[in-house]
Amino acid sequence: MVPKRYLGQPSPYTHPHLLKPGEVTPGLTQVEYAVRRHKLMSLIKNEFKSSNGDSDHAVVFLSNPTFYMTNDIPFPFHQHNDFLYMCGFMEPNSILLLQNKPGQTLPSHTATLFVPRRDSNQELWDGPQSGSDGAVALTGVDEAFPVEEFKHVLPRLHDEGLTLWYDCARPAHPSLHYKFLKPLVGSLTQGNKIRPTQHLVQRLRLIKSSAELELLKKAGHISSNAFIQTMRSCKGPVDEAFIYAKFEFECRSRGANILAYPPVVAGGHRANTLHYVKNNQIIKPGEMVLLDGGCEASCYVSDITRTWPVNGRFSAAQEKLYQAVLEVQKSCLNLCFPGSSLENIYSHMLSLIAKKLKDLKVLKGYSTIELLKDSRKYCPHHVGHYLGMDVHDTPEISRALSLQPGMVITIEPGIYIREDDIAAPEELRGLGIRIEDDVIITEQSPIIISAECPKEIYDIQQICGL
Repeated sequence: MVPKRYLGQPSPYTHPHLLKPGEVTPGLTQVEYAVRRHKLMSLIKNEFKSSNGDSDHAVVFLSNPTFYMTNDIPFPFHQHNDFLYMCGFMEPNSILLLQNKPGQTLPSHTATLFVPRRDSNQELWDGPQSGSDGAVALTGVDEAFPVEEFKHVLPRLHDEGLTLWYDCARPAHPSLHYKFLKPLVGSLTQGNKIRPTQHLVQRLRLIKSSAELELLKKAGHISSNAFIQTMRSCKGPVDEAFIYAKFEFECRSRGANILAYPPVVAGGHRANTLHYVKNNQIIKPGEMVLLDGGCEASCYVSDITRTWPVNGRFSAAQEKLYQAVLEVQKSCLNLCFPGSSLENIYSHMLSLIAKKLKDLKVLKGYSTIELLKDSRKYCPHHVGHYLGMDVHDTPEISRALSLQPGMVITIEPGIYIREDDIAAPEELRGLGIRIEDDVIITEQSPIIISAECPKEIYDIQQICGL
């Protein structure tokens, strides 16, 4: 039972408006987190091949540390997502250890958390801590101890026949790594007894459960409605910083915890800078703004892009280019089914962009190879990426992998024509347009999570004209 006191994160007792009994984080239960750990240990069992029979295994995940913006002023804490995925514990300076049960083989295991010891002085400054008892009651792991006690585990990790699974190349928490694990890693790597976990965890994170899909839908719903309200409030001349602030307010007022990433709010020709995040210029009447933004709600994120005219109406040139991108995007969305892949959709996108640019008299080549090569100049990024707890989720997973039900991806074609592009018609120079939606792959037709966010020319002009 969860202690009837405040912990280091929301609990069903202290935040019944956010969590139901049995939930560790909103929408995700102790059972779901336990199933994830069981699946990981099953993957390890299947992946590990030993001529000497079954090996003992230990898996270590480190939380993030607290990062400081200056001296003793911390940044808002954000947990390391692999650690969070495996247990749901949201406090810094913690360790999760998974081990074979004595005398039993995988996937049978125990899960132990090592967490900060409760300190009344620390709690005075930073708020409540869960402590060992709170961590067990909240997350449902088998045991929890103060983090200092992890030193007593280290001799066991040296045992002959034990394989340690730990991402030592880029440790999430450098201080805990150097304090406890660096000497261990140094001795184990010589015997090839340490293996990384990242590729296994990303395989698990790639396919979302029904509960995860609901959380992703929630993030998409919040962001889509934030886009609508932001579109309604933008009348040129308008500062990009105002649009940024308006979008963040609309997301957070609807239940988002934070923005998923620094948004791109790019007016006019600045839309041709793909990662423009300065957001400090004035957008003039007659110009368009490209807003690439999303929120994080209950640990899952959205990633949406819309481009619209700040004065509420597309010019003839803007409308031609916008409609071209929209038609490319819709065609790519039709390829979001099991058996396709992001690489296949990317190739399809490039061929369509080449055709559209030729129709717009931007490209003048004749051979297919020439057109495809030149189309990359006008859309230098991929058609999409995987989405989940991170914006660019599971980055180690190849985009050539066949899409499967439960995957979530983005589809985001764009056309960017620089101001100094003398090959393009003058009316199109300086225009940059991207349209991005979030998509759940299902056995039937794809589910567009961001479908509420308007993208048809008529709908955008109606909203912006209000």
